[in-house]
Amino acid sequence: MNCLRRLAVCVALSIVSMNGLGAERPPNVIVVLVDDLGWKDVTCQGSESSQTPHVDQLASRGVRFTAAYAACTVCSPTRAAMMTGQYPARLHVTDWIAGHERPHALLRIPDWRKHLPAEAVTVAERLSGAGYATALIGKWHLGEGAFSPEHRGFDHNVGGCQIGHPPSYFSPYRIPALVDGPTGEYLTDREASEAVAFVESHRDVPFYLHLAHYAVHTPIQAKPEATARAVARWPNLSPQRAAYAAMIESVDESLGRILTTLDRLGLRDQTAIVFTSDNGGQASITDMKPLRAGKGSAYEGGVRVPLVITWPGVTSAGTQCDEPVITPDIPATILDLTHVGTVADQPLDGCSLAPLFEGGTLGRDAIFWHYPHYHPGGATPYSAVRAGPWRLVHFYEDGRDELYHLGDDPGESRDLAGARPDQTSSLRARLDQWLSDVGAQLPTPNPEADSTRHAR
Repeated sequence: MNCLRRLAVCVALSIVSMNGLGAERPPNVIVVLVDDLGWKDVTCQGSESSQTPHVDQLASRGVRFTAAYAACTVCSPTRAAMMTGQYPARLHVTDWIAGHERPHALLRIPDWRKHLPAEAVTVAERLSGAGYATALIGKWHLGEGAFSPEHRGFDHNVGGCQIGHPPSYFSPYRIPALVDGPTGEYLTDREASEAVAFVESHRDVPFYLHLAHYAVHTPIQAKPEATARAVARWPNLSPQRAAYAAMIESVDESLGRILTTLDRLGLRDQTAIVFTSDNGGQASITDMKPLRAGKGSAYEGGVRVPLVITWPGVTSAGTQCDEPVITPDIPATILDLTHVGTVADQPLDGCSLAPLFEGGTLGRDAIFWHYPHYHPGGATPYSAVRAGPWRLVHFYEDGRDELYHLGDDPGESRDLAGARPDQTSSLRARLDQWLSDVGAQLPTPNPEADSTRHAR
């Protein structure tokens, strides 16, 4: 079933769901979104310097995606896509909030939104309207005041505010919307405790838990005992890399506590779980090889992420999917498989992944990115498209296109734009059409450009 047909089914089913949840309890849904987790930072993805037995167990019971992508190379746009099923370019939320100022750069960035637009209906709003209990625990970074989580469909908000990273991973945290715990309490542990408490208190009703860990974003701060274990396992790691491995271990332990709670309450077979990241890892901290660069870049290392999904009665244990998927597909899948559906007048850019769970394909020709900004991770304003094994990146400063065949060259080391002009032209036309279709905001020449004063 293609994306458009599934969307039609979602809309039809939403009419039914608006009349109540029915006699059969719908599935619970838990999304675990880790901040800055690189595509190879968990063991089942090939990490050699972190241990993630609970993520690995989740993969053994569901589907692991080998070509999963974040909607953006930085966090806020991906989070907006995760909330709505729409591309960041359509939402005009195209950089982390509040972004980098580059007043003397060659290009002037567009006047983009620094909050999740009020008119965009969120997954939480749809599920809450259908009778789900909803909670956001951890990072929000999509606006404050009228744009905060409690105004976007979440009944409970623990820690979700405008900040992009915690001042400290140890209490006192100084995070709005989160009451400090005992001195020295670790933030990832606290988020796990809040998640467990929410599940326990809502065991008798369908629930949607969006657990958005602040980890493993900087500052790199880990529990001393976890760092000591990492050093003992991998004595050649640098102190920073050992602490990073320890932070990943804490995220994995958090998942383990949630899985144990679901098992204890007899809810595991009623609960869908999604585990992923908001963008690629920071190249200065983690190993992205063979991918090129990392967070804040135009290349694969900035957007390729881990993704594991278990959906009881739908996914098959221990399966692997190699088809490219992207963040907006996750809310599209949730709205489809909970039978809640989207709203008729809101475009849904994502495709439900249900056909992949059934051994089929999505039937779409491409996925896209748009980042009309500058970032210290290396990005200058760019847009990109992946179609099959091909990935084209268009850079706005000089108008050049780069073309890579990811099947032969996952590290994007050989630009084939000159050698494959027809392929380059075709993909560029496809990208330009998509930019027009979603109303993407484009950078413009900067009359104040000054190369002597512009620093990236």
